[in-house]
Amino acid sequence: MPPDTSTSQTSSSPSSRSISSSSSSPSSPSSSLAPPAPSTPPEPISETEAEELIHGICFKTGPPRVLGAELEWLVLDAERPGRPLAPERLTAAHEAARALPLHSRITVEPGGQLELSSAPADSLSACVDDLQADLTAVREALRAQGLVLRGLGQDPRRPYRRLLTDPRYEAMERYLDRAGPAGRAMMCASASVQVCVDAGHEEPGPLGHGRRWRLAHLLGAVLVAAFANSPAVEGPYAGWRCARQGVWEDLDTGRSLAPPLDMEPRAAWTRHVLDTRVMCVRAPEGAPEGRPWTVPDGLTFRDWIRTGGPRPATAGDLEYHLTTLFPPVRPRGHLELRMIDAQPGDDGWLVPVAVVHALFDDPEAAETAYRVSKALADSYGPHPAPRNPLWRSAARAGLADPELRSAATACFLAAAEALPRLGASDLVRDTVGAFTERHVLAGRCPADDHPHPRQQLSGKGTRP
Repeated sequence: MPPDTSTSQTSSSPSSRSISSSSSSPSSPSSSLAPPAPSTPPEPISETEAEELIHGICFKTGPPRVLGAELEWLVLDAERPGRPLAPERLTAAHEAARALPLHSRITVEPGGQLELSSAPADSLSACVDDLQADLTAVREALRAQGLVLRGLGQDPRRPYRRLLTDPRYEAMERYLDRAGPAGRAMMCASASVQVCVDAGHEEPGPLGHGRRWRLAHLLGAVLVAAFANSPAVEGPYAGWRCARQGVWEDLDTGRSLAPPLDMEPRAAWTRHVLDTRVMCVRAPEGAPEGRPWTVPDGLTFRDWIRTGGPRPATAGDLEYHLTTLFPPVRPRGHLELRMIDAQPGDDGWLVPVAVVHALFDDPEAAETAYRVSKALADSYGPHPAPRNPLWRSAARAGLADPELRSAATACFLAAAEALPRLGASDLVRDTVGAFTERHVLAGRCPADDHPHPRQQLSGKGTRP
């Protein structure tokens, strides 16, 4: 499963380079003397073609088989974690991480957050083992520079500092600034654990894609509450256990919202994609490097196709537009669950990866999760996540909400029973068990362990 490129700068790797550059020999007369062929402008895309493209790539159905995870981290000074890092130190840390021979792909978020994205794994053990090995290597490289990785959903330090200056991020910031400060908070100060699971079977049933789509949105509120790890003590989200969720909710009118759950998933997502506003129009091919991108005002992708302005939209523009949508569950062939805060401790990230895998891919646990989630439908109501009562209560109260605590208890116990069937290691089972006892059964979330910003950044007193 590919890493999320919606707000991150991707490092290159030999395996990701095109092989077309080696198709002709540099010493060949035809390659050295022939003038370059003129580039052909891409064809405009029609509304019907856009709908067909979205339909074809959003849900790739089949037996649930593989698992992936994307782990975002704040990079802090080991001795003075509350102080901002100079851009030069952050850049050196990123270069040190990229130089390592890793299984995972390294990307950098606009504020300098570091992300490790696993390769698709055929088992929980393979996914966890590769990520653990990579994290160990990255931590050692950063430790040599006096730096540490910290798992926290929202960085409490101010002001927000954007490290990356590509035209993409300049345009993103200009667009999101129209809705207020939430955009910069998302870009520069948020971190998450994203878990990717297969879409599921085409046919209805416990592992069918329609049921898994609905499960992800209802169960998503339980995951927000159980793993809330971005407490705020001031500002618009003061008192919230998961301030990061408040930030995402406030980005703009529709970019971070889920489609309606009462529609067929492909049709709902297709309509949502085409009716969401375009964040930016990329500079045309051949434009000078660094040329600013256009940031239209109120132009949906459907409008763009129909009007042809500011230039005709192409299939490449649509594929890029898809990367600028930030719903809590994003269909990218597989399902990308984006609602979980980054977790504290060296092994805290193991818990959401293992629990999500169990609740989606073990048939018995999936049945329990679906039964529990159906009972949450009334609280979810007619409004999309995260702007509905269920998700807002999860972000504000965490597991202090009795309904969410009851649902989390049932789901975590079902996941614990499933982990041996899924071949989970003793470490994974013990870590999930400890989290369940310390937090879920006690009606607590990680945010309750360190409510003050200094404690959040220092990591003192926190356990997975």
